[in-house]
Amino acid sequence: MTETVFTPALQAMPHVKSPTGDTLTKPFLDVCRLVLPVIDKFGASMSLVKSDVGGNIDRLDARYATDSTSYYLLYDIVRKEVADKTAKKSTSCTNGLLWLTRAMDFLVELFRNLLLNPDWTMQQASNEAYGVTLKKWHGWMAGAAFAVAMKLVPDRKKFYDLLGGGNLNSEIEKFVSSFSPILQENHNFLKSVDMDDLKSS
Repeated sequence: MTETVFTPALQAMPHVKSPTGDTLTKPFLDVCRLVLPVIDKFGASMSLVKSDVGGNIDRLDARYATDSTSYYLLYDIVRKEVADKTAKKSTSCTNGLLWLTRAMDFLVELFRNLLLNPDWTMQQASNEAYGVTLKKWHGWMAGAAFAVAMKLVPDRKKFYDLLGGGNLNSEIEKFVSSFSPILQENHNFLKSVDMDDLKSS
């Protein structure tokens, strides 16, 4: 079967959960890291998103590396920061997980738009995805930067060519349906500890 840029992330996704259904830190971060090549296919338009995603993965990975036993489960990183009253700091891992999840929400929504609306341009799909995921959390500066980036997205056909051959729509559908519940679970947990509504400047 011909691989697409989604294949490595799809192969890693079943390993994100423990046998008891908990989200594991390293496998979750591995999946997010495997999504970076997907972001690369957008070219310069998504360089801000890639930088933000990469930085948040590294921040969480660095914390995990300090004590891989204590931080084996992803949400234990957040629980520790909540207990220490450091979770709301802009440099916290809680903040990193929140923005990492939001960036992945944006990508999932964008690809859902492309699947459901074959007549939409990339710009339409991107703008609509931004409107329902990141927009309400962005301040003026981040919003302005994103507006410029959305104008630079590649043409839809060229973008699909860059993503690779094979049954691309099937791989996109699997990516959307597999990743969405994991991301929603992150939001549910962050909401339970009152950490799901932090905004940027």
